[in-house]
Amino acid sequence: MAVTEEAGGRPVVLDIDGMTCASCVARVEKRLRSVPGVDASVNLATESARVTAPAGVEDDALVAAVRSAGYDAVVRRPAATQGRTVRHDHGVHEHGDREHGVHERSAHEHAGAAGHVHDVEDRPGAVTLRTRLVVSAVLAVPVVLVSMIMPLQVPGWQWAALVATAVVVVWGGWPFHRAAFAAARHGAATMDTLITLGTAAALLWSAGATVLGDGHVYFETAAVITVFLLLGRVIEQRSKRTAGAALRALLELGAKDVVLAAPDGRDGARVPIGSLAEGDRFVVRPGERIAADGVVESGSAAVDTSMLTGESVPVARGEGDSVTGGTIAADGRLVVVATAVGEATRLAHMARLVEDAQAGKSRVQRLADRISAVFVPIVIALAVATFAGWLIAGQPVDAAFTAAVAVVIIACPCALGLATPVAILVGTGRGAQRGILVTGPEAIETAGGVDVVVLDKTGTVTQGRMAVEGVVVAGGVSERDALRTAAALEGASAHPIARAVVEAAGGEPDAVEDFRDHAGRGVTGVVGGRRAFAGSPAFAADQSTRLPDALAEAVDDAVATVVVVGWAEDADAPLEARAVLLVADAVRSDSAAAIARLRALGLEPVLLTGDAEPIARRVADAVGIDRVVAGTDPEGKLAEIARLRADGHRVAMVGDGVNDAAALAAADLGIAMGGGADAALHASDVTLVRASLDAAADAVRLSRRTMSIIRGNLVWAFGYNVAAIPLAALGLLDPMIAAAAMAFSSVFVVLNSLRLRRFR
Repeated sequence: MAVTEEAGGRPVVLDIDGMTCASCVARVEKRLRSVPGVDASVNLATESARVTAPAGVEDDALVAAVRSAGYDAVVRRPAATQGRTVRHDHGVHEHGDREHGVHERSAHEHAGAAGHVHDVEDRPGAVTLRTRLVVSAVLAVPVVLVSMIMPLQVPGWQWAALVATAVVVVWGGWPFHRAAFAAARHGAATMDTLITLGTAAALLWSAGATVLGDGHVYFETAAVITVFLLLGRVIEQRSKRTAGAALRALLELGAKDVVLAAPDGRDGARVPIGSLAEGDRFVVRPGERIAADGVVESGSAAVDTSMLTGESVPVARGEGDSVTGGTIAADGRLVVVATAVGEATRLAHMARLVEDAQAGKSRVQRLADRISAVFVPIVIALAVATFAGWLIAGQPVDAAFTAAVAVVIIACPCALGLATPVAILVGTGRGAQRGILVTGPEAIETAGGVDVVVLDKTGTVTQGRMAVEGVVVAGGVSERDALRTAAALEGASAHPIARAVVEAAGGEPDAVEDFRDHAGRGVTGVVGGRRAFAGSPAFAADQSTRLPDALAEAVDDAVATVVVVGWAEDADAPLEARAVLLVADAVRSDSAAAIARLRALGLEPVLLTGDAEPIARRVADAVGIDRVVAGTDPEGKLAEIARLRADGHRVAMVGDGVNDAAALAAADLGIAMGGGADAALHASDVTLVRASLDAAADAVRLSRRTMSIIRGNLVWAFGYNVAAIPLAALGLLDPMIAAAAMAFSSVFVVLNSLRLRRFR
């Protein structure tokens, strides 16, 4: 039985060399899972395997399992590790035409899952696919010309064509043949097996006809097939590099070195980033990247967070504000105290989330992999049946051979293997650039189908901090006087309402004498020589005469927290209520527009909050939500999610607090707002890096767009094979055309997926 990470399993990421199709994926997964207690998910697009292994299973055993399937493997170090490389030999073995050690590589060598994509032989001293393509194309052109144009067929042309074609097929196509032979040694067949069978059959048939001096030759077929396949592979690899660019850019955000702060705050020594420890003070100069997560000790700057949050406008950061590693101080100088370094930073956490999402598999991808795993043997059987069928029908042997080769070449299922993972790779990478972190492919599938979005109020629809939204004054009293008096009384308190009053008054609060805090009710003191108070309406009733009519009406109509402010004109005069301050959790400026966008996507918004009905209704009316469920505790939120799901709805929950964690986990799709509680972030399927409800609409749109691309890819991949194989079997598809179609079917899938890079 396979162990999970929750049950104490050890996560390991392997970069795998040599996979070319979904049947390769199935074979590697099968061998890894044959190791006791191991679970594995192999991804063709990222050429990696994410493995969960029991503590007793060493990395060597996992590498050996991959090798037993005929491939090479490298244990990847954590992507967040900065600036250090550790090598660990697992021994050497024969792989193709050279020996090389298997070792761990640094994050900058791999640049995460997306960085491992490379040419089949893109190693120092090895011949690259591009070189093989160029040489093969140069040799194939005269072979095609002499085969097609009768006047060029001088005596002995077939022998010259044989030599040129042999170089193209054997040397040019060697990456395919090597992979096919490796699979054959382990009793398996892959896409490369089909390529080797098709090109070798055409070459050997033609060689035999040349030696015997009788029969049709297929030199141009063998040569052009190889060239088309090489061209398709080169384009595919380049496109896959582009597909992984977003994650590589994210990983490369980390600073390489950092200037430590001297005791007096001036610039100190510049050291490698790996030397920075939690608690160290470091300097960020204008235009420099912030080296680690931290808190600003001194200085101020406009910080560009666009790569992490997708927001183009820099945000002001000053003393006491938190900053994130990887962001840029556009201007100004900061002295920062590091609070998280290395793998503990927010940037490293983002990179891990994106890598995990790209390494996972959706339900539709697992189905495609299962189909591809049995596809190659079926194709070989179909090719044999095609050859026999043509002969039984009394057709010439060369016609039967042509049809069989066309079936073998056209049926390679590489497009099927790439249809889903490349779209996931590009979609999750683009999401990270826009401040949307998806935990896995399942979240993308789920997000595309939700029809109800449940929204927590505090910190989600609202800003999560109190603000003075209105001031009602009695006759002859100015708003400024009321605010200054209240701010003086509240200045010593850390209560959110007190902070809101002080912020609304602006400037430094006036001095207060004889201050007294009446716990939970209000405060009193002497401000500017006048006795004064600020507190709840009940507290005000104890301190003064009845409220003036204007103030009493404001209190009765209020759907916010009310602070009554009053003072006495002189030492002998009674205290009188002079003003009412209306304090509420301010609605985010973009919440109304975000709700409208969610509605436009076909989602019904529901406001779910623990606040009283009047306060909840005020917020709902302000942003355009009709349905409100107020006064709910965490258990009530969980029950509401369960009720909606029982009614047949697919529910997304957006929240940010500890009290939202259970509801986020219970919803079909949990979306956590950036800056929220850790419990909420861990319980969610999607994390919004920027604290904006608008990003939730973006997350749904991106998921739907990604699923649309995946469906288009699969329709093409399945439809291409289903339609093309019968045409090839009936002799209606020339092998050269089949090779071009097969090669460019994979390219189409990758290029179609790259459209997601333009998502806005």
